[in-house]
Amino acid sequence: MSTFDRATHEIHTRRWGRNLGLGIVLVGFVAVVFGLTLAKVSTGANMEAFDHVARPALIPAE
Repeated sequence: MSTFDRATHEIHTRRWGRNLGLGIVLVGFVAVVFGLTLAKVSTGANMEAFDHVARPALIPAE
């Protein structure tokens, strides 16, 4: 009797269910992050970030 002839053990069934649930959660998280990214980019807002560089847009006009 080889290892492939045996029936699937109960722990493998539970592990598969947990892996499936985790996969669904991860896909949902990626979808939320992707959706937020699309919403941010599609607004056309100024995409300046805090990068330790003086930005001319923030300097008051004299």
